[in-house]
Amino acid sequence: KWNIGKINHIAIAVPDMEKAAALYRDVLGAKVSEKHPQPDHGVYTVFVELGDTKIELLNPMGDKSPIQNFLDKNKGGGMHHICLEVDNIKAAMDDLKSRNIRLLSAEPKIGAHGKPVVFLHPKDCNGTLVELEE
Repeated sequence: KWNIGKINHIAIAVPDMEKAAALYRDVLGAKVSEKHPQPDHGVYTVFVELGDTKIELLNPMGDKSPIQNFLDKNKGGGMHHICLEVDNIKAAMDDLKSRNIRLLSAEPKIGAHGKPVVFLHPKDCNGTLVELEE
């Protein structure tokens, strides 16, 4: 049906995008992307490249952003979610629903990499918000 792949990225919500990007770029020497708006998700993203995986820095786009809600509870920021690759997102969604894993949307959305994504409810994933990306 479907197979899980590697970790695509680990997402970290940050209160100050420029300061966070500078840490990875200027202090740690990583390759850091420009800041990109993701209006469908209410966030700005910056990707830090680390070999075959990435760190995604998230900063809110407006007060109604889910990242703003996260930062209101975690003033200094912190790990927001982990993204895992799958080879067939629709089959994964159907299978996970049949196993009583709640999805946070009925259909996949297009994520920051231009690929379909869906989030799994953290209460069904050991307290961790999990994103699947095809």
